Amino acid sequence: MVKTQQTTKKLTLAAMLIALSIVFGRVFLIPLPWTHGNVNLCDAPIFVGAMLLGPWYGGIIGGSAGMFLDLLSGFGQYAPFSFVAHGLEGLIAGWLMRWLPNRWGQLLGLILGVAVMVVCYFFADSILYSWSTGALGVIPNTLQGVVGAVVAALFARPLKRNLHLSFK
Repeated sequence: MVKTQQTTKKLTLAAMLIALSIVFGRVFLIPLPWTHGNVNLCDAPIFVGAMLLGPWYGGIIGGSAGMFLDLLSGFGQYAPFSFVAHGLEGLIAGWLMRWLPNRWGQLLGLILGVAVMVVCYFFADSILYSWSTGALGVIPNTLQGVVGAVVAALFARPLKRNLHLSFK
């Protein structure tokens, strides 16, 4: 019974973080005409999911939220790239945070999660448009990832404490 309750809590929290990532991606939005994309706050719930639920949930939250956000926003051409970019972002961040369960692991997970997302979008922009478009997206994508990582770092611990989460 306890295992079922934990699974239900994890799935519910993951679904809420996917929805929150999509909402943050649509509400906190800065369009970038030179890359045909935008800067948004969708990364924060992805990192929170990786921190609280672990790598697999972080990957599922990131991939699903990134893909659905693009489909809902009219950027369908980015959907498969966002599935990979944000999925790997959540998976890698969660894996490093689990592998090194301290502040350094959290910092390393956030940094590498952002770096993977930025590299994926560099290639996505380069494939869809041009290498120069890919290069122009590096700074805004880095900024988006860093802001999302900072927001997640600020909110993950209080959320874990107040939601009484005991996931392993």
